[in-house]
Amino acid sequence: MTLLFDDIFNIKNFEEKVFDKVTRINFTSENYDIEIALDVNTAIYPILLEDKFTIALSKTLSFDGKKDEGVFDQSRTASLADNFEYVMHGKVYKYQEDPKMTSKVSIYVSFGGLLMELCGDTRNLQEIELDMSIYLLMRKV
Repeated sequence: MTLLFDDIFNIKNFEEKVFDKVTRINFTSENYDIEIALDVNTAIYPILLEDKFTIALSKTLSFDGKKDEGVFDQSRTASLADNFEYVMHGKVYKYQEDPKMTSKVSIYVSFGGLLMELCGDTRNLQEIELDMSIYLLMRKV
């Protein structure tokens, strides 16, 4: 299994737009106590408040778990990306445990300037590490 984490998420709210084509969206998980704040290029992937999403994190797009270089290849074979509508590649740049609650963690990822903050129980996010290259995969449910 190549997925580090996946769940169905509902939109909690949209934050005020800072850039014309990017919206920061706050999501809450249906099955786990996880919240995500994510910058999405809504010019190419429009999102409505009532939409629900499957959001997954993976360290590779390969079905067999082989490491890739994080570069898109049009001649590639089938991959995890084929099952999703919106895919970003980035790097975990900060991993912070909550000093008040030892079981909570905040993980920060940069996708070439688009940012994500992932907050939740360390048991559900234990596979994610600092400096890890990571893919975010989304599709509407």
